[in-house]
Amino acid sequence: MNRKNTIALKAENLKLVKGGKEILCIDDFALSEGEVTALVGPNGAGKTSLLLTLALLERPAQGKLHFNGTVATHQNTLFLRRQMAVVFQEPLLMDTTVLANVMTGLQMRGLPARLARPRAEDWLNRLGIAHLKKRQALRLSGGEAQRVNLARAFALEPKILFLDEPFAALDYPTRKSLLQDLGKILSETKVTTLFVTHDYTEIPCLAQRVVVMLNGRLIKSGTVEEALGAAPFPQISIPWELPQA
Repeated sequence: MNRKNTIALKAENLKLVKGGKEILCIDDFALSEGEVTALVGPNGAGKTSLLLTLALLERPAQGKLHFNGTVATHQNTLFLRRQMAVVFQEPLLMDTTVLANVMTGLQMRGLPARLARPRAEDWLNRLGIAHLKKRQALRLSGGEAQRVNLARAFALEPKILFLDEPFAALDYPTRKSLLQDLGKILSETKVTTLFVTHDYTEIPCLAQRVVVMLNGRLIKSGTVEEALGAAPFPQISIPWELPQA
């Protein structure tokens, strides 16, 4: 089967309920192996809830999740989580050195320090922050901290990467530089990625496909060119529009 058409993650009849309220109702959703998918929609659409559910950090009330053909169950949740990495808007770094932060996830997964250290250093170098490896992580700028967060995620060599608005708190020059570097890394690694964003200018830098979400449901999907106006989506009744290219 062509790599592009291989399904890395698939959700079927997915429902998430909180406080008696239905948050998600997803009939069918899939991430193709090696593809970056942008998930967009207005505030409160359910984007982060979907990301957390797909990353097995929220338990759905109904439905199935398939990871490379394996159905997620209570028994294999930890095994499947270890094939993923999640990057949030807030880096959530520990009060230790930059290098130790990137090594920690590897060591928690059983990789000895003699192997974890060179891998961590390689990713710090690829993200342009090798010179910061001995610095205390809590003394970094926002852009530096997010680069450490990304290095920590990529060092795990995940099969699926989840990005939840990782640039939202950064100023424009910092965001632009990081987007360029991340776009290059995603192109090189071909890691399957779901990218949640509210800034549509970020989409062409990273994604090949765009999915639109509203009120907990997926209402449209297509290529970046379709989403950004080269071949516009059919008219849909939502309270905002994707910008024209």
